[in-house]
Amino acid sequence: MDNKKSYKLTVLPGDGIGPEVMNASLEVLNVIGNSYNINFELSTGLVGGCSIDESGTPVTDEVLDLCRQADAVLLGAVGGPKWDTLPQDQKPEKGLLKLRESLGLYSNLRPAIIYPALADASALKRDVVLGSDIMVVRELTGGIYFGEPRGQNVNEAWNTLRYTRNEVERIAITAFELAKNRKGHVTSVHKANVLESSQFWREVVENVHDQYPDITLDEMYVDNAAMQLVRDPKQFDVIVTQNLFGDILSDIAAMITGSLGMLPSASIGEKYALYEPVHGTAPEIAGQDKANPLAMIGSVAMMLDISFGLPNAAEDIKNAIEYVLNEGYRTEDITSDGCTIVTTCEMRDNVIKTLETLKKPNPLK
Repeated sequence: MDNKKSYKLTVLPGDGIGPEVMNASLEVLNVIGNSYNINFELSTGLVGGCSIDESGTPVTDEVLDLCRQADAVLLGAVGGPKWDTLPQDQKPEKGLLKLRESLGLYSNLRPAIIYPALADASALKRDVVLGSDIMVVRELTGGIYFGEPRGQNVNEAWNTLRYTRNEVERIAITAFELAKNRKGHVTSVHKANVLESSQFWREVVENVHDQYPDITLDEMYVDNAAMQLVRDPKQFDVIVTQNLFGDILSDIAAMITGSLGMLPSASIGEKYALYEPVHGTAPEIAGQDKANPLAMIGSVAMMLDISFGLPNAAEDIKNAIEYVLNEGYRTEDITSDGCTIVTTCEMRDNVIKTLETLKKPNPLK
C-alpha cells in the first residue's frame, strides 16, 4: 500500500518573471517529494495582471476558493508597467491585497540572512553585514493599506492608519514566539513620538511582552531603525512592526543581503499560509532566463518548515543554495568578479544536482 503523505498546493505563478521562478521552485520541490516520499498535488490559478487580462479582475472568487482548499499557496510575483494606468482599485496589486485579506494572512515573515559567499554583493562593507540574521515580522492585513476612510478627489487624497488591539496582540505574539527559537531579542519599530496609532502599538506590544519574560524587548523609531539597519544590521534579531513600516524596512534588509532576488517570505494566518519571494516581477528580464530563482526556492523551503513541519527538508534546500553559491554560481543580479554567471534554469539545475547528491533522509513512515 502506498503510504505517501500528500499535500495540496495552489500555485499562482503571477506576472513577469513569476512563472519562471515558480517553475524552477516546483522542480526543486519535486526532488524533495521524491526524497521524503511526499506527494504534492498542484492546482494552478491566476492572480495579478494575468488575471486582469483573462477575467478583468486581479483575482477571481474561484481562485480565492482554490487557495482556501489548499494546504499552502505558492505565489510568484504580480504587477508591471502594462497595468500601471488602471484605476487604483483595479491594479494587479489589489489581487495580492485581496488574497491577504481573504485568507486572513496577518503575519508576514521576511528573513534576511547573509550567505558568506554573497557578503561582497551587499551594498555595505563585508565586515558590517557578515553574520547578520534578521527576521522582519510585518503586520499584513491592517494599518494604512487597509484603513478606512480612504479616497481622493481633484484637490486632496487621504488614507487612514488604524489598528485594533487584537491586530497588534497577535502580531506581537508571532514575533515573541519566533524569538524563543532565535536569539531571544525583539525590536518593536514604530513612530510613537508623532503618531497616536504608534503610541497604541507600543503599549500593546509592551503588554504582550509581559507574557515573555525571557525575551528582551527594545523599542525603536522607524527612521532610526532604517538608519541602524544600514549602520549595524547584526544588532537585530526579530523586528516587529506595522504594515507600511515593514514594507519599507524589509526592502532595506533585502539590500543588506545583496539582492531582492535572494529573499523568501511567508504570510501566515490562523488557517492559511502563502509563500512568495520578496522581489517584484522584473518585466525587463521576463522570458529571458535571467531571473534569480533562489528567493522562490527559499520560499518553498519556508513552506516545508512552517506549514508541513519538515525542517530537515527545508534545511536540505538551504544547504543546497549555500553550496551552489560557495561554488561561485550566480545569476546576473548577484554576480561579482570571479563568479560564473548562470541562467535561471542553470541555477535551478545546480540546486537540484546538489540536493540529489545529499545523503537521502529516511522517508516518512
